[in-house]
Order: sequence, then structure tokens, then C-alpha cells
Amino acid sequence: MTEHAALPPQPASDPAAPRPPKLLERMRIHLRTRHYSIRTEEVYIDWARRFIVFHGKRHPQEMGAAEVEAFLSHLAVDRQVSASTQNQAKAALLYLYKQVLETDLPWLDEVVQAKTPKRLPVVLTPTEVRELLLHMDGATGLIAQLLYGTGMRLLEALRLRVKDVEFARREIVVREGKGNKDRVTVLPENLIAPLQAQLQKARALHEKDLAAGFGRVYLPHALAVKYPQADQSWAWQWVFPSPVRSSTDPRPDARTGELLERRHHVYPESVQRAVREAARRTQIAKPVSPHVLRHSFATHLLQAGYDIRTVQELLGHADVSTTMIYTHVLNKGGRGILSPLDAL
Repeated sequence: MTEHAALPPQPASDPAAPRPPKLLERMRIHLRTRHYSIRTEEVYIDWARRFIVFHGKRHPQEMGAAEVEAFLSHLAVDRQVSASTQNQAKAALLYLYKQVLETDLPWLDEVVQAKTPKRLPVVLTPTEVRELLLHMDGATGLIAQLLYGTGMRLLEALRLRVKDVEFARREIVVREGKGNKDRVTVLPENLIAPLQAQLQKARALHEKDLAAGFGRVYLPHALAVKYPQADQSWAWQWVFPSPVRSSTDPRPDARTGELLERRHHVYPESVQRAVREAARRTQIAKPVSPHVLRHSFATHLLQAGYDIRTVQELLGHADVSTTMIYTHVLNKGGRGILSPLDAL
């Protein structure tokens, strides 16, 4: 009997057997199972991919503290990214190793955390806000007014559903804000009529979608399973739907697991671009973004004498110390201190 004949027969691999998901797909599944937002999912996977490519596509299990520190140093020294970006990359790698690979690596906690500098927020004066808003129109202009009038973050305004606008109570319910928290903020009187007109446009668009066999929107936390027709109901539609009729949602349907075409909301880039263009035309000599309108909302409320706890609740801050950064306008500059030059 030859040596080869003595070997036991090897079982043939089943070509129909499903292949185990690759590392980044495992990470995506892990993030979705724990209800991380779609933006966090995209960012974490992108940082994991960059880390792997940076080290010649080696598997993370073959790497350790030296490789992580080398990657973060590359970001800080060569790419000169901000401290928050560097810490975001570290958080993504921490999740990859601890949660996905289930590797106990105490060294990862000891990797240097970039010190985030304390910056004062950019705040517009009421005159600058008025000029900025006068140079905006359409849906993006209304969104900008909403940001300044309510203090919402940009994505909170874009993800606003029809059911969360309370005209009778003059309030807006912000669902799943930062930290996955709900809160209530004010609905300005001056926005009631424009918002009602916007809802009429959105409803006409939704009815047109339904007639064409579309009209679905994304529902969170498997609500589509509990309420099968809710994703087509008017109450769950976006207040600011995208003018593009439908796009393929990267999140599979909770009922069928298929990728569906859904109506998205207005894209953040559209509002950011409109705000930048309006600031350019207004010739505001400050870096202006949609988030600056949230800063201005908080600062102007404090200047008007509103209690800081009230402003904290409207902004959705977990700690009042976060809100206190806006008090810089109350005790600095012309409102709080008499310059010795003026006393001469």
C-alpha cells in the first residue's frame, strides 16, 4: 500500500454552503445588531478599512499596539487631522478589537488619547442671522430658519417626521437625538405657516409616490415588522423629503431582508452648501455652517435672559456644563467688561 493510498479521503467542500462574512461585514452586522446609527456604522467601518490598508492589508488579529500607534501617529503627524478626528479613529479601532474580534487588549486603552482643545463656538449676531436667512430660500432656507428658531442639529431637522410637529402645542418633538435621546423644543410662531406650506408640498409628493408604487421611508427599530404599512403612512414621512424620488437604502428591510428603494430626506450637503453660499453673498467674515445657527440660538436665548437650565433642555445637553460654554458672551466683551481704554 502506498503512502498516498493510506491517507483518509478528504471531505469535499460544499459549494452551496454559505461563506462566513468577512471582517468588515462582521463589523457592520455587529454595529447594526446594537442599533448604532447608519453614520456611525459608515465612519467606523471606514476607519477600520483605512487601518487595514495602511498596514498592507494585514489582518487586525496579526497586529497590535505598535501598528495602532503607528496609524494614529500617521493621522496626527502626516495627515494633520484634528484631535477629534484622531480620537474617532481610535474609538473605531477600539470597537473593532474589543467588540468584533473579542480580543482583550489592555494596551489599546493605553494608546494616547489626543487632547481636544477647548474652542469657543462661532456665534452670529442677530443682524448677521437676519441677513443670512434673507439670502436663503426654498426648503434649505426653511431648514436654516428651523435650526436657528429651535436649536436643533442639522440631522435632527432633516430627520423630522410629520407626526413630530405639534402645531397646536407649538412644539417639536426631536426623536433619537444625540445620545439616542428624545426631547421637546419650541416651534416658533413665525415658522407655523411656512411649515404648513412645506407639509402640503411633502404630502403632494408622497401621494404621487404612492400612485407610482413607491412612498416608503425608513422606520427605526423594526417598526416595519410591527406596523407593516407604517412606512407608507403620512405620519411617518419626512417633513423635508429629498427631491430625488427614491434611492436604495443600505439597511435591509426588517421583514424580508431585501434592500428596498425608499424616499430619503434632504441631504445634509445640500443645506451646508446653501448656508455657505448665503454667507458668501452676505459677506459675513466668520466661518458659517448650519451648526453655527444652533450656537447662535443658544447664545441669543441667554442674552435675552432665559435660564441656562431651560436652554440646556432645549439643546438636549446631558450636562449643564456643556451649555455653559455659551455664557462667554455674557461675561466677556462689550456686554460684561468696561475696557480701561474707555475710562481714559
